Amino acid sequence: MHELGVTQGLLSLVLEEAQKIGAKRILSIDIVIGELSSYVDDSVQFYFDLLSRGTIAEGARLNFHRRKGQALCLDCGFRFEVGLPLPDGCPSCGSPYLQVSGGREFYVESFEVE
Repeated sequence: MHELGVTQGLLSLVLEEAQKIGAKRILSIDIVIGELSSYVDDSVQFYFDLLSRGTIAEGARLNFHRRKGQALCLDCGFRFEVGLPLPDGCPSCGSPYLQVSGGREFYVESFEVE
């Protein structure tokens, strides 16, 4: 259900920016979602379809782009991409001491208007 709030924010942002440029219709929106976030594409799409009714964004295509997180092994320094489930250890040395960053983003990368 937390997708409702982020989808409201996404829609508000795109509608505001589209209004600034005098767009008549929003055709598509490119959204970046981190692999380590808990956001589900289908839920975002569901809420977007519901919330955009009666706006210039109604019927817009949502293009989801997933981004992996990054992990750094604190023992050997090996860097690698991670998704869910997180690995138990470093694929290079097996150490369980990993520092994970990124992969939690949610943002509008671009949108197309008419």
